Amino acid sequence: MKARLTAAWLARYRPDIHWWCPQLPPSPAEAFAMLNERLATWPAAQSAVIGSSLGGFYATVIAERFGLRAVLLNPAVSPARDLEKHIGKTTAWHSDERFFFRPEFIAELQAIAPAALTHRGRYLAIIAKGDEVLSWVEMSERYAGCRIKLLEGGDHALGDYATHLSDVTGFLSLDQPATSG
Repeated sequence: MKARLTAAWLARYRPDIHWWCPQLPPSPAEAFAMLNERLATWPAAQSAVIGSSLGGFYATVIAERFGLRAVLLNPAVSPARDLEKHIGKTTAWHSDERFFFRPEFIAELQAIAPAALTHRGRYLAIIAKGDEVLSWVEMSERYAGCRIKLLEGGDHALGDYATHLSDVTGFLSLDQPATSG
């Protein structure tokens, strides 16, 4: 839902922006390799990442790796710890697609986790206190010093994401008209 709303906004107001929203594989190592390969040639100063939950963790990893701006929506802070109890057959959060979350994925998550955040001004974290999956306190502590929009209530999915889209586009300077050059 968040990706569809963002894509629709970009198509309407900023069709000049290249939007890429891949379905990532369950393996964190494969997901990170896929992202690294694709983003290696992108200009960091003109690129950004947006991620929600585990995608927020991946967005942080990628932002640190490539020096990108990042918008994080209820980002997972310690997915290796949190997902350990989900090893086995599971269903994707956003669909009924089933997959097997393998034990080695925990080590893969640990291997890519950034030790610390650099250049905290590159980050906007939108965090809902009502998140029923992740700790808003832990998210707020991890992204302390970054721009944080802390929401009273809300939920893990950020069901009211449409009301926060202007914060996302503003932070990424997408609300500015395209320049010709």
